[in-house]
Amino acid sequence: MKQNIIVICGPTASGKTALSIELAKKINGEIISADSMQIYKDMNIGTAKITKEEMQGIKHYLIDIVSPEERFSVAEFKQKAEDAIEEIIKKRKTPIIAGGTGLYVNSLIYNIKYNDIKIDEQYRNFLEQRVQNEGLDSLYNEACEIDSQSMKIISKNDKKRILRVLEIYHQTGKTKSQLEKESRAEKPKYNYIVYGINWNREELYKKINARVDIMIKQGLVQEVQTILKKYKNFPTAMQGLGYKEVVEYLKNEITQDEMIEKIKMETRRYAKRQMTWFRKIDNIKWIEGNNKLQNNINTILEDINSEKQEKKKEI
Repeated sequence: MKQNIIVICGPTASGKTALSIELAKKINGEIISADSMQIYKDMNIGTAKITKEEMQGIKHYLIDIVSPEERFSVAEFKQKAEDAIEEIIKKRKTPIIAGGTGLYVNSLIYNIKYNDIKIDEQYRNFLEQRVQNEGLDSLYNEACEIDSQSMKIISKNDKKRILRVLEIYHQTGKTKSQLEKESRAEKPKYNYIVYGINWNREELYKKINARVDIMIKQGLVQEVQTILKKYKNFPTAMQGLGYKEVVEYLKNEITQDEMIEKIKMETRRYAKRQMTWFRKIDNIKWIEGNNKLQNNINTILEDINSEKQEKKKEI
């Protein structure tokens, strides 16, 4: 009988953190973060990283584990997440995956086996130079011709993932979507029960706008200044939402008001892409974000109990 693993996913600002903590209290769980930015040390405000107080004594994994100067792949996430799952199970507790990075979630629930594709620094530099000379749109269009399937969920502004699609094809001769299809042959080791938090779009956008205003008041600009002084290289970290816009502001490329509006706009766009991604997950169970938290907890608990009863019948 496969071990149940609970997954809480949804767009940014949807309430994943609060829901996962309350659920962990009820089911003796521990939480594994599936957020590609909260892995970075010192990047706290712009990632809405959970604080020790907010954890309420619930252990969290895969937060603050990487320097902003380091690259961190989906394959590395999958390995570390599976190690954490095993550690939690050995404690006789229930693992809860919580986060909004679709690639991270999919790597676990579909047991995607990633080929060990190393970064070709020379080719990466070549692509970066092309971005400077031709503009990102040119490389986006090229990536769409090569791998239209993968590019359906990649924004025109997402330089990191656009370049990755081109790199994978350059190094393997296969598209990213082709490799992912080949990698799903082996079924997952665990029984992943996936819950998505759904919001009315207008309500969610209001929450996003309010969160950005709070981040600015908390000192997002100062956080970025501190990081820029502390670290020299930012292969991935400074491409994160909120951070790249602040860098533009610090370079006097945009005004403060333009920076704030740009962060809000890009975050809303990101939330829309997240929802598109999560809607494609097989058998995802949707819960409404505007419900009372306890109501959603009760819904999940009833569902878990129902799953247990079904398994007993099978046995």
